[in-house]
Amino acid sequence: MPCNWKLLSDAPVPESIGKIAEDLGITRVIAEVLWRRGYTSATVMDRFLSPGLRHLGKPESIPGLAEAARVLARELERGATFCVWGDYDVDGITATALVKDFMLKRLGPEVAPFDNTGRIRHYLPNRVDDGYGLNIEGVEKLAREGVTLLLTVDCGISAVAEVARAKELGMTVVVSDHHLPPGELPCADAICDPRLCQGAAGGNGCLGVCSGMCELAGVGVAFMLMAALNRLLPGEPVDMRQFLDLVALGTVADVVGLTGQNRILVKNGLLLIKEARRPGIASLKVYSGYDRMAELGAGQIGFGLAPRINAAGRMADPQIALSMLLAPDIETANPYASKLDALNAKRRSEEQEILEEALLQAEEQKDRLGLVLAADHWHPGVIGIVASRVVERHYKPVLMLCREGDDASADGGHWKGSGRSVAEFDLHDGLSGLSHLFLGFGGHKQAAGLSMPLDNLEALREGFHLAVEAALGPVPLKPSLKLDRELSFADITHTLLKELEMLQPFGMGNPEPLFVSPPVLVSDYRVFGKDHVKLKLAEQGGDDQTSLAAGGRPRSILPAKAWRKANELTREVQGKLMRFAFTPRIDRFDGIPKIELQVKDWEG
Repeated sequence: MPCNWKLLSDAPVPESIGKIAEDLGITRVIAEVLWRRGYTSATVMDRFLSPGLRHLGKPESIPGLAEAARVLARELERGATFCVWGDYDVDGITATALVKDFMLKRLGPEVAPFDNTGRIRHYLPNRVDDGYGLNIEGVEKLAREGVTLLLTVDCGISAVAEVARAKELGMTVVVSDHHLPPGELPCADAICDPRLCQGAAGGNGCLGVCSGMCELAGVGVAFMLMAALNRLLPGEPVDMRQFLDLVALGTVADVVGLTGQNRILVKNGLLLIKEARRPGIASLKVYSGYDRMAELGAGQIGFGLAPRINAAGRMADPQIALSMLLAPDIETANPYASKLDALNAKRRSEEQEILEEALLQAEEQKDRLGLVLAADHWHPGVIGIVASRVVERHYKPVLMLCREGDDASADGGHWKGSGRSVAEFDLHDGLSGLSHLFLGFGGHKQAAGLSMPLDNLEALREGFHLAVEAALGPVPLKPSLKLDRELSFADITHTLLKELEMLQPFGMGNPEPLFVSPPVLVSDYRVFGKDHVKLKLAEQGGDDQTSLAAGGRPRSILPAKAWRKANELTREVQGKLMRFAFTPRIDRFDGIPKIELQVKDWEG
């Protein structure tokens, strides 16, 4: 789909940018990139480039966290039997692993080993059997097993009935979550959630009391809570830095903003993932196709490691992934990592089949501004991923529905859905206006989940289309490509590429820098693989204003690749002057580092 090209900032770069670059020891290009991204002084640029743990906010700045830590410390000192209840996605699994690992190490050898017996336990719901978050049947099971202290991670903020049942059964309940709070909060003994700084039902934005922690993933909140608890429990505190690999993994996978507090946590956690001291991380890296000691960026976490952990919750049992992360040695971790790799392969196969069917339905609804796609047989663990793929193809908000239950069940079955959105549409807000159609729903601006009676499908299709139209207007949107600046080939050096790596981790809120070329000549064109394109791009020479097409001397020639673009970027471009949106990279394929361009879009 063609994109609108936009600069991140149209404001002129100040004359002082050269001095700032000199003071920081970086190239002017990197200084300009940072300035256009809102880092407008040497001090804030330096903090961004060197996000040390000393810059982390105080855990107690998260609303409710200090009280949550006090309740946990009090009950643990009284000898309570503890259970951490997580979620079946990467964020929930890593948060559960972090809390359990911390508790077992902090409370000492008198507690049970890394299994699910004794004083320190865990509960991960099954996506198909239990659904998201707390459920009353699971709470009652834990009560029968003697659990008296329950902590939720990455869930619980909406579990009003479930927390009430736990309290009836005599449990002390602490909720830690990062999702938007509803109008009615559960009656827990303590609730910590950075989004509480926005008030009930999301409010009107951050009120500032959370010290910029609104964007924390569930595992980030769990880390901050355990850090506070670490200081309250008797005995020698443990080094909290050892858990940052789990924080980085869960934060990247949950696609939250990678700026501010998250940048500090992830940047430092990626160093631990590189070292791979945790046996489960080491095994996961190897089964994901990386060297055990490989340095991974956020992209490799998001496309390599995280999908394998997610596959456990999507296709089977999240316990597989948790057991791998808590494994005491490589020999124990390897069988779990192998299972995750096989489940991920199965997930990819099902995803492709569902995607093909979903795209056919999307074509049938091409006149609608919001797409509602449904089939009885689609796998509930895959529809969220497929919804993202459909958004990429059509740039419209998408709801994907599959059927749960059957005609013999109590309610005759119902639709279960996952939604994904475009940047311009608040999905949670849009679904709020259709809440009368649902059995339940929740989520945030870019992703949501819902359940709905079977008979409401057509009403949802019409209502969702109208909700998108009301918010965005009647004309379908085109995606925008945010560009950092124009970049001459002469400025693309190995020094620049090393400095670009300093901007990692890339993700939401901190995208990988994207540049635009001056007019360049496509001097060579080749297709490789199934539908990938190799190009050679020649930039116009020095002060010679004669175009290359008319025989001007090239200043420099760089190779470029456009992945999965052969159907759009065809051989007719050879010999043309064009502009390309690109990211410069180092190609190490043949063992010799070479500069090449990764093409995202083109004009001309």
